[in-house]
Amino acid sequence: PYTTLFRSCRRMIAAGSGPGRRVMLAATAAGVFGAAWAAPAAAQGRLDAKYAVTLAGLPIGKGSWTIAIGNDDFSAAVSGGTTGLLQALGKGGGTGSSQGRIVGGALVPAAYVTSIMYGKKNETIRINLAGGNVKDWSIEPEPPVDPRRVPVTDAHRRGVWDPMTASLLRVPGNGDPVSPEVCTNRTTAIFDGRMRYELQLEYRRMESVKHIKGYQGPAVVCAVYFKPISGYVPDRYAIKYLATLRDMEVTLAPIAGTRVLVPLRIKIPTPIGTGLVQATEFITAPTPRTAAKTN
Repeated sequence: PYTTLFRSCRRMIAAGSGPGRRVMLAATAAGVFGAAWAAPAAAQGRLDAKYAVTLAGLPIGKGSWTIAIGNDDFSAAVSGGTTGLLQALGKGGGTGSSQGRIVGGALVPAAYVTSIMYGKKNETIRINLAGGNVKDWSIEPEPPVDPRRVPVTDAHRRGVWDPMTASLLRVPGNGDPVSPEVCTNRTTAIFDGRMRYELQLEYRRMESVKHIKGYQGPAVVCAVYFKPISGYVPDRYAIKYLATLRDMEVTLAPIAGTRVLVPLRIKIPTPIGTGLVQATEFITAPTPRTAAKTN
C-alpha cells in the first residue's frame, strides 16, 4: 500500500546511495498501478498470490496478496516485508486491506487501511469512502506540516479510488477480458491519504505466461504514466523523475471466474537499477455463486 512499491520506489529514488533505509515492502503489488471502472457483469473468484521484489536483480522484499470477489462485495488483503540486504540494513514490513461493494457491476470502495513498520517507526493510514468520495482519512502519527506541499483540496478527494482498489481492473463486456482494451487510454484518480495523483495506462503488448505457479495463460502488458496532482513537494527529485518516466510497465492477469485483472508483474526503472515486483505464485479459482444481497 503506500505502502506500495510505487511509494517505495519514490523513496528508493530519493534515497540515492542509501535506497534501503526507508523501503517499505508491504503490499508489494497492491495499489501500485491500475484503473477500476464499471462493468455490467458480476462474477465470483479468489486469488492467493505471492510476490518477490528485486532492485537491480537483488532480492529486497517479498509479499502476499489475497483477493476475494463476491457477487456484491469484494475484499483484498496484503502483507510484505524486507529481505536480503534491506533486512540486514533494517527490518521493515507492513500490511494493508481494502473492502467495498459491487454496485451495478462497478467496484465501489468503502474502506482502506495500511500500516508500515520500519525498525522502531510505524505509520498507519486509514481512508473511508462513499460513492467514490473520501468521507474521512487519517495518518498516525500525524505527519508534520510541510509548506512546500501542493495543498490537497476537497475537490481532489472526490471521484477517487484508494490505491489497492485501483489495482483491481474490472473489464466490461462479454469477450475475453485479457485484451488490449484493458489498458487503452485508461486514467484513474487515486488518493492515498497523503497524495492525490493520476495513473494512465496504455497498451504495450500481449504475453504468454508459462512459469508461474498457479497460472499459465495470456497476460496483457500496459505502460503506466504518473501525474502528480496535489499533496506532493514539487522540488523533490523522485516526483520529477517518476513524472517523466515513459517505460514503467504493469503486466495483468485475470482472477478466475471474474472479469477482474490484477498485477502479475510491475516494472519501475530507477537510477540505481530496475525495481521489479514479480508473482511467484498466482493461484486463482472461481468460487460458488451466492445470491446477491437485496438490502
